[in-house]
Amino acid sequence: MTVRPYTKALDRLKSVGLRPTRQRLGLGKLLFEGGDRHVTAEDLHGQASQAGVRVSLATVYNTLNQFTEAGLLREVVVEAGRSYFDTNTSAHHHFFYESTGSLQDIPAEQVRVHNLPAAPAGTSVSRVDVIVRLRAGT
Repeated sequence: MTVRPYTKALDRLKSVGLRPTRQRLGLGKLLFEGGDRHVTAEDLHGQASQAGVRVSLATVYNTLNQFTEAGLLREVVVEAGRSYFDTNTSAHHHFFYESTGSLQDIPAEQVRVHNLPAAPAGTSVSRVDVIVRLRAGT
């Protein structure tokens, strides 16, 4: 049985009800066929250009947001105006290396959050994200 180049991306898009446009398929292939990873919109735009996927940076942002809303990605905000998109949507946390701007997964079971305050009336906690910021040196 042969696997078509966009099979994995196509299957993911169909599983969440997103129409498989050329841009979504191209970006999906880049995102989902290399294992779990963290990318910025700018990183993905550069990778798309190198792979011959013609897409504007605005379309990359829109597609990443659509994938996130559909549950295919998690957005990790490390500081105001600086977001990464994570292909690993399972419960986990992150190390953020300040010197390189890179993220590394921390398994959820390695972090314990105690005494989490009760959610305000009419709301519920959907997820807790812990980002451990690292800097080089002592």
